[in-house]
Amino acid sequence: MTGVTSALVGILQGNSWGNDVEVEGWKSGPDVDSNSRMNQVGPGYFKTLGIPLVSGREFTPQDRVGTPQVAIVNEAFAKKFKLGRDAVGKRMDYSGSKDLKMEIVGIAKDAKYNEVKNEVPPVFFTPWAQDSTTATLDFYVRTAGDPSQLTRMIPKIIAQLDPQLPVQDLKTLTQQVRENVYLDRMISTLSAAFAALATLLAAVGLYGVLAYTVAQRTREIGVRMALGADAGRVRTMVLRQVGRMTIVGGVVGIIGALALEKTARSLLFGLDGHDPWVVVGAAVVLAIVALGAGYLPARRASKIHPMQALRYE
Repeated sequence: MTGVTSALVGILQGNSWGNDVEVEGWKSGPDVDSNSRMNQVGPGYFKTLGIPLVSGREFTPQDRVGTPQVAIVNEAFAKKFKLGRDAVGKRMDYSGSKDLKMEIVGIAKDAKYNEVKNEVPPVFFTPWAQDSTTATLDFYVRTAGDPSQLTRMIPKIIAQLDPQLPVQDLKTLTQQVRENVYLDRMISTLSAAFAALATLLAAVGLYGVLAYTVAQRTREIGVRMALGADAGRVRTMVLRQVGRMTIVGGVVGIIGALALEKTARSLLFGLDGHDPWVVVGAAVVLAIVALGAGYLPARRASKIHPMQALRYE
């Protein structure tokens, strides 16, 4: 397993809101929010997952049962409990004890916890080896090669260590993120499909309106051509009408899109509702569709024979 490093994180019943913590310098009380999430991790966890430390150190193999209890907190934790950049060296506890037996030895950069769309909550990390009751561990493995190849190797390597040891839920972080935003991807796919359908219907509707308009103005077009208007001028006349409709519709559409910005952001992960390139791109696509829908009626109008047009009822 060349180029591979690994780390361990324990699965705990305490990985949810409800860990009331006591922090040095923090005044708690019955109406004060002192909740934080907790993870138990192993040495190399932050390095393996690419989470840099702002200050302090990572856990080491020496952080185990019988040694002084230590913790690493994230930036959200430091901000919530007003520790600032001086959190290293402060003491805390989460067992309800006022003794504050745990020393903060590092501050980690904020990283998503379990939902990529959610805000990063306050989190503190403790060494799993300092908890004698830890029963289940997840292995995070980092490789410089192809992750898909490594995932096929891991069960074989674990079987060599212990054939009875099961390997469950083996996946890459990319797969985990995709599963996490599955609903968002489904909504975005449906939104794109409905947008394409709406564009098609708009093109068909615009074509129908222009074709009807040209038919109603057949005599007028015939008179214009009899008075010397050439085919290019007639096409320009019809396409000018298309341009006016496109501009009015585009302005209304952009205003509506900006008004729905916040709603769109809440539904789709990573969507920026006022991205100027997206707005310009959508306007250009709709303009091309509108001009394409208007070209056939304009071309038909330019081929009208003046004498036939004057006899048209």
